[in-house]
Amino acid sequence: MIIKKILIVFSSLFMSTCIFASTKTLLLATTTSVDNTGLLNYLAPKFKKDTGIELKWVAVGSGKALQLGRNCDVDALLVHDPDMEKQYIKSGYGIKRTKIMYNDFVVIGPRNDPAKIKNKSLINALQNIAIKQAPFVSRGDNSGTYEKEKQLWQIAKIHLPQKSIWYIQSGQGMMTTIYMAAEKHGYTLTDRGTFIKYAANYHNHSPLIILVHKDKFLFNQYSLILVNPKRCKNINVNLAEQFRNWLIAKPTQIMIANYKLLNKQLFIPNADEK
Repeated sequence: MIIKKILIVFSSLFMSTCIFASTKTLLLATTTSVDNTGLLNYLAPKFKKDTGIELKWVAVGSGKALQLGRNCDVDALLVHDPDMEKQYIKSGYGIKRTKIMYNDFVVIGPRNDPAKIKNKSLINALQNIAIKQAPFVSRGDNSGTYEKEKQLWQIAKIHLPQKSIWYIQSGQGMMTTIYMAAEKHGYTLTDRGTFIKYAANYHNHSPLIILVHKDKFLFNQYSLILVNPKRCKNINVNLAEQFRNWLIAKPTQIMIANYKLLNKQLFIPNADEK
């Protein structure tokens, strides 16, 4: 149903492009974690000013974004699930996977921290949550964040029950999941950028705070992938190439570095890394 709605949106975009032929439009699938931060709203007008290309995007989980690429519904992808991305490239659906920026994942929870996980290692924190059966709200979708979360539970050697009072799957995007965790006075895993946006909504006095971070397992890379024109004859690979070149250019990388909320940097550019 979600994909069907997305296709309707893109159909209208294609019709608009046909009507206004003078407007070049790039269709991008990205993650809710990128969209929630407002980064693309910040970059899109600058991209259009520099190139004349209008950027349109849809925000879904990384898995759904990659599926949109397989369906030839978008020109490029900005996602954050390295394992799924590499498989996507290997299957011949994508080309030119390029690092753009990174931040990290964090475990957030109530200020009174009932599971007592603050400043513990990630593994110890997850074990505490499971032992005390403190409410934990998972994305429970086909997103990069959910894939990362499942990996982390495995690293902590915790087998999650399919049905449990304490382990709850939202099936929603990151911001909605955070609000659900707050309602249940529970914990969740989120990317730092979305958390900063959430905290900004409360003027930095949010019900949930960062309790575990700066752990080696919490690195969060965002990469751009172009949809393979050999698989998808209808896509605008030239526009996607221009977007890629613009994103990795030094002025844009500086803009990404300078994008802040609550005077906190949301993403660290790393297009210069191989």
